[in-house]
Amino acid sequence: MAGEIPDLHAQERTGTGKGAARAARRAGMVPGIVFGGDVDPLPINIPFNVLLKRLKKGRFKSTLFNLKVEGQDDVRVICRDVQRDVVKDLPTHLDLMRLKRTTKINLFIPIDFQHEEECPAITKGGVMTTIRGEVELLVTAGDIPDALIVDMRKLVNIGDTITISDIDLPEGADLVIKDRDFMICNVSAPSALKSDSDDEDEVEADEVPVAGEEAEDDAE
Repeated sequence: MAGEIPDLHAQERTGTGKGAARAARRAGMVPGIVFGGDVDPLPINIPFNVLLKRLKKGRFKSTLFNLKVEGQDDVRVICRDVQRDVVKDLPTHLDLMRLKRTTKINLFIPIDFQHEEECPAITKGGVMTTIRGEVELLVTAGDIPDALIVDMRKLVNIGDTITISDIDLPEGADLVIKDRDFMICNVSAPSALKSDSDDEDEVEADEVPVAGEEAEDDAE
C-alpha cells in the first residue's frame, strides 16, 4: 500500500489568464490550478524542474500529495490533468483536485508483474503478452495502492492466462468494471513455433489424396 504522503511544494500565482500563465513559464514555472473542496480555486506555480522530475518518476496521477503553499493550509490533492506541449511533450499546465482522506475516487492503478524469471510457462519457452498494464479501481484517497501484484509463477503451462479475478485487490479497493472477468496477461507459444505448426498442417493437408486419385494411379 502507499506509504507516507509526499509533499508537493507550490507558490500562489498572482494574476490569472493567459498572460500570467505565460509569465510563469518564462520564469521557469508551470502554472496550475487547485480546485474542489467547496472553496475557491487557487492558482499556483510549480517549478518546472520539480514537476518534470515527479512526472519522470511515474504514477504522478495516481499519487496523493500533501500540497504546501505559503500562506495557505496544507491540503491533500491528486492530479486530474497535465497539459503538455504538443511538440516537446513537456508540461505546460496542471490541474490539482483537493481531497479528504476518506474521499472515494476512480484511479488507474498499475500492474506489477513479479517473478517472470521463475514463471514455469515462460521457462518452457512461452512468450508473455501483457493485455492490461493498469486497472481502474475505486479507492480511498488516503489509501491508494502503489500497484496490483501479479505472481507470474501461477502460469504453469503455455496457454495459461491471468484474469482480474486471479488478483487480490487491496482492502477498501473495488473494481470499476465488474461485469466481466477481463484478461491481464497470458503466455503463448512463440510465433516461430506457431508458424512451424501451421506449415506441418499444410504439408499434411497436401499429402491427403483427392478422391479418385488413387484409382487413377492404380489404372496407370
